[in-house]
Amino acid sequence: MNPESFKPQHFLWHFDGGVGTVTLNRPDRMNPLTFESYAEMRDMFRELVYVPEVKAIVVTGAAGNFSSGGDVHEIIGPLVEMDMPGLLKFTRMTGDLVKAMRNCPQPIIAAVDGICVGAGAIMSMASDLRIATPEAKTAFLFNRVGLAGCDMGACAILPRIIGQGRASELLFTGRTMGAEEGERWGFFNKLSTKADLMKDAQDMAARLASGPTFANGMTKNQLNMEWDMSLDTAIEAEAQAQAICMQTKDFERAYHAFVAKKKPVFEGD
Repeated sequence: MNPESFKPQHFLWHFDGGVGTVTLNRPDRMNPLTFESYAEMRDMFRELVYVPEVKAIVVTGAAGNFSSGGDVHEIIGPLVEMDMPGLLKFTRMTGDLVKAMRNCPQPIIAAVDGICVGAGAIMSMASDLRIATPEAKTAFLFNRVGLAGCDMGACAILPRIIGQGRASELLFTGRTMGAEEGERWGFFNKLSTKADLMKDAQDMAARLASGPTFANGMTKNQLNMEWDMSLDTAIEAEAQAQAICMQTKDFERAYHAFVAKKKPVFEGD
């Protein structure tokens, strides 16, 4: 994947200053996901593991909404007609998108405005950081369409962000979580106005992109791996990860900059 020339078919991609921006772009339907967009985003996030030029990612939606989730006509309708092997193939494919988002080393920032429901809420959840407007409406609404709340890793990830009790409420009821509630609960890191949303998300991404990106990738990896580690195992894993980071040139650059009373310029190696 060449980030300069990458032209996806089912969403928009913009690359500048080390930051890749993914925009879900079906505004007439509030940016729903399709079989094809799921697969193309999954493949993109998988490839980003091998694209160090991309140092941070912003995911957003066009025209005032993040995403309305799976397209009713292009996904929900066909699912009703599928047999069990076909359904399992689909649910594994959607779960693979979350795996790819969590396994790519670049930090992902979700810039959320308006509707953010179903698989859209999952994509926001699977990101590393989330910024929203006061108009953001987030719902894990699987229960409301007769499905379990355990979709695409929701029962594993959401409780770790907002706590077991709050996650249980959202997953059992499918109700909408408002933006202020989401910030209070820790789902959103920050609230921005509509006018400032993308600027704030891009500024945060640029800050991360200018940091020690190898070390940032190590942090993300440890955040993933330590979910099911004992404390002793986690401390040992972090000791090894930090020793590796201490061998990087960025660590040396930071030391020399500190001695010279200058701001370090990191290069990700």
